[in-house]
Amino acid sequence: MCATVIDEWIRCGIRHAVVAPGSRSTPIVLALAARAASGEMEVQVAQDERVAGFMALGMGLRGVPALLVCTSGTAAANFAPAVVEAGLSDVPMLVLTADRPPELRDVGAAQTVDQTHLFGRSVRWFHDPGVADLAASHTWRSLARRALTASRTGPVHLNFPFREPLVAEPAELPAPLAQSPVIETAPRVRAAMMPGQSHSDPVPSSAHSACGVILAGGRSGVSVTEIRELAARTGWPIIADPLSEARQIPGAICAADQILRTPDFTERAVPEVIIRIGRPSASKVLAQWVAGSQAVVIQIGGPGVIDPDHRVAARCQISDVLAVNWEFSPDPAWWEMWMRAEAIAQTWIDEVLGAYDTLTEPAVARMFAYGIDIQEDTRIDEVVVASSMPIRDLEWFGGPQARAHANRGANGIDGTLSTAVGLACSGARTAVLLGDLAFIHDLNALVRVTRRKVHHGDGVSEIDLRIVVVDNDGGGIFSFLPQAGHLDTATFEQYFGTPHGADLVALAQGFGIRACTVEDAGELIAALHEPGPQVIRVRTDRVANTAVHAAITDAVVREISADLRGV
Repeated sequence: MCATVIDEWIRCGIRHAVVAPGSRSTPIVLALAARAASGEMEVQVAQDERVAGFMALGMGLRGVPALLVCTSGTAAANFAPAVVEAGLSDVPMLVLTADRPPELRDVGAAQTVDQTHLFGRSVRWFHDPGVADLAASHTWRSLARRALTASRTGPVHLNFPFREPLVAEPAELPAPLAQSPVIETAPRVRAAMMPGQSHSDPVPSSAHSACGVILAGGRSGVSVTEIRELAARTGWPIIADPLSEARQIPGAICAADQILRTPDFTERAVPEVIIRIGRPSASKVLAQWVAGSQAVVIQIGGPGVIDPDHRVAARCQISDVLAVNWEFSPDPAWWEMWMRAEAIAQTWIDEVLGAYDTLTEPAVARMFAYGIDIQEDTRIDEVVVASSMPIRDLEWFGGPQARAHANRGANGIDGTLSTAVGLACSGARTAVLLGDLAFIHDLNALVRVTRRKVHHGDGVSEIDLRIVVVDNDGGGIFSFLPQAGHLDTATFEQYFGTPHGADLVALAQGFGIRACTVEDAGELIAALHEPGPQVIRVRTDRVANTAVHAAITDAVVREISADLRGV
């Protein structure tokens, strides 16, 4: 069975697999090993199942599911965080768990847990085909095809029970199915509609307004070309999340979090219509502005149901919205107000950050965004950013160059490094920006990093992974929350600041990875230009970081207010 389903998947275009070692999964592993030896499959081994899961997630971000393999027992349970994220983000993935045969279940056999529907509603399809029987061999290719089709909008879980002996030579494979569909690799996989959604609401007539905004979020299923066309037809500004890739559109609003902190601006910026494409951004200020606007909210794309404020008036497809005859004249004053605020915000972000002699966390995000857009020979193809403060700093201060993927389905910091490793193993030159806690949380992702290879037309090379770690010795985001002001310093540090005291450079070097600490923007950019694997550490201070954020906000609010008042 294993040789057959893997053969069918290879015929359909699958080229990557991640294996967490174990005994019961031997039949799957041997089938993969045979195809790896022939050069038809790239197989990565990860000793930690949680790391393996997020590596497969990273590989799936390019549009083709990776095979994710483990033995029976709690090994499969450790895939859960990555499967949950893939399910919430519509990332394709084929999870292959080995299991004990029926006679060893529910009898206290070692390394046996109930793996039936182990991942619940996070998967698009679960199936246990039972112990392989040659009489059923004619069904194996169709099983592989069905699983692949279901995985295009998220993870699929196949649970394979195996009896001993686990080592054997495969019999002759069943004949291939006709017209095996070849999967094309894409820069991102996105789902335009919710799984199972078969209709689109009509665009509300109230959408015809001169005062509207377009919110461009991540993993929406909508292309940059379509977003640009929508903006041209409506004359509305685009508030672009770095995860949307829409910041490349001229005139995109990239500093909305700072702009919308300005009362003089929000008094004037009252939209009648908001078209949200994909997910909301990380900005709480933007979310509160949308919730309090009383605007008609039209949602385009997912993944899943996007309506956190229960305000969505219609769920539409981009084609339906573009087909509307927008019967109004754009208001140039509305557009100009947003453009002037954006220009002022970007100018004063630069002004404030330029006054500091050392790298601040907003400056790291800004330099990271500009540093990844570098010369052709060492350019970075894919970018990953951790949840918590890094995604916020990149969104708020990264400017028009900012682009990234983030695991925003479940919004956890876990698996950030592993996701980036998976992308790098798929052949993409990858950079990742994360904090020290996310780095330590996923430290096992660094095991074997210097041994991981990429096959390409010119031969074999190390993966190119450039890791930028903002090290403030703890959980920096909590310094912005009410806990910081209500608790004494000792209590806050123990339960929220959680300093770790670890030497991150030494940790990276312990895995054989080149690592350094940079002190200024020039050193950061120079290090980013060097191919990986490497770790680039930036030391910051959590208390000082809150002051930098406040200084930027104060300057932007002051200058936008002065401009609006004609001062």
